[in-house]
Formats: sequence, C-alpha cells, structure tokens
Amino acid sequence: MTDRFSPFIVSALVDTITGGAAGVANAPPPIGVYRSGPQIEQFFLSCGIDMQVGAVSRVPAATAAIRDAMRRPEGDKAIERLIVTVCDPREYLAEPDKAVAVRERLNAALEPDGLSVTVVGGKAILVERQQNGLVVEPFLAKVQTIDFDTVQVEIARALPNLKTDPEDALTAASSLIEAVCRSILIELNQPLPPRKDIEGLLKAVQEQLHLSPGRSDLPPEIEMDVRQILGGLTSVIKGVGALRTHGGDAHGREKGFQRIDGRIALLALNAASTAALFLIETWERQQRRALPSHAS
Repeated sequence: MTDRFSPFIVSALVDTITGGAAGVANAPPPIGVYRSGPQIEQFFLSCGIDMQVGAVSRVPAATAAIRDAMRRPEGDKAIERLIVTVCDPREYLAEPDKAVAVRERLNAALEPDGLSVTVVGGKAILVERQQNGLVVEPFLAKVQTIDFDTVQVEIARALPNLKTDPEDALTAASSLIEAVCRSILIELNQPLPPRKDIEGLLKAVQEQLHLSPGRSDLPPEIEMDVRQILGGLTSVIKGVGALRTHGGDAHGREKGFQRIDGRIALLALNAASTAALFLIETWERQQRRALPSHAS
C-alpha cells in the first residue's frame, strides 16, 4: 500500500471528485462540481479505475475506490492520475473559478506532505514542492497567465523530470531562458539575432531592455553594485547554457554517460527561473504594463 498519500489527501480527493454529500442539512456547497453516481463511475474509469457506486452512497463508494487503488502495486500512479484529472482546467471550462477552488482544496492537503498541484500550459501537474521551490513558483505564477512562445512547455517539461531525468530537465532549463528571450524580442517587434543560442539571444534582449552591464543611467552610489549584479546575471545564464551543452541531453547520450545529479538540475532550473522572471519584469516595466498574476 502506498504511503505517499496521507488520509487527508484521500479526504480532499473525495471532496473534489464527488463534490460532497448530497441532501444533507446545512451541507457546504460543492467543491468544484457535484457529480452523480454514474458521473463518478465515469470519472474513475477515465483514470483507469473500474468502480461501481452500487447500493452504497456516492461519498463512501468513492472513498473505498481510492483506498482500494492505493493498495495496488501501481497505487501511486493511480492516485496521481486522480489528482491531475480532477484538477484539469478542462473539467471546468464553463466555471473556471471552480477549478481554482479544487486546486486550493487539494493543495491544502498536499502541501504538508511536500506535494503541490500547479497548472502549466493549461495542464495540471503534480510536483514535489522541494523540487519546485520558492524560486520557481513566482515565475510559474507569472507565465501561467501568458502565452510566451514555448515558455510554459519548457516548464511543464522540466518540473516532473528533476529526479527521473535530470538531463532533460537541465536542457529544458536552458530552453526556458531562450524561449523567454525570443518572446521578449518578438513582443518588442525586434528581429531575432543571427546567433540564436542562449548567449546571442541574451545579448539582444539585454540591449533592448537596457540591461547591459556597462549601463550608465544609475545613481553613482549604486552603479558599480548593479553592474556587478547584472554581470552575474549574464554569467549565470551563460553557465546554464554551458551546462546544457556538457550535461544535458540535447546532443544525445553516449555509451557510459554519467548521470547529472538532480541537485544540479534543480540549481539550473532555479537559476533559469530567477533570470527569466527578472527579464520578464524588466520588459513589463519598460513597456509600462503588468501581466496579471495567477491566483493559484
């Protein structure tokens, strides 16, 4: 039996899948949508779990089905499918606020166990919060509300792979910066540079956003400090690109390939997210506009 998911997560899943008990005096409104018995059966079937409500009421039947799924050899995967399916925004196209309520209910139960559901590119993803980290989350909140080239695709690619495929996550971290740089240049109606690698794209964006390390429009007392930070930002981004070349999977994996430590992939993703968030916020400031923040 899986011990990854606590009873609190089971309870939250039951609440969000069923919508809560029906016909009970003073019962709270449904969390998300109310599903009838047949709808609950169909929901479980779509997640690869055959269950029957039968003579039992909806909530106990859903609880029993989840606990039974947890006892199976592939229990973790079954519960993950239930979580990401019930959080899928496409389940709530007519009432998107209900999708937010469902994620909030599940995340309240998931977060103490180090898990979190986030939506990237319109798709729900279950991630470990220690993988996601405080650095990545503000960036996620920003780009969930925009369509910046392939940015969301790269985030969705990187987050689940930090442990299982750190080389792919490393490649995605580098691609993330490249995607942000390309998108900013496109938004500014500027041509892409002849060199479309990470260094060429970064240099072009720095020029357009007046972020060159030698800028001179700063107060004298902080000019050198800011120059040092901007120079460090450039070094970090170039380092992520170099790490991708030497340790990522963009160029294949030869025989005897040495796996990258997951911590290094996490460091690269956090560094890429920090740099990319700074570039986006600088673009916002220059354009005197603000992208909306995502509520959940």
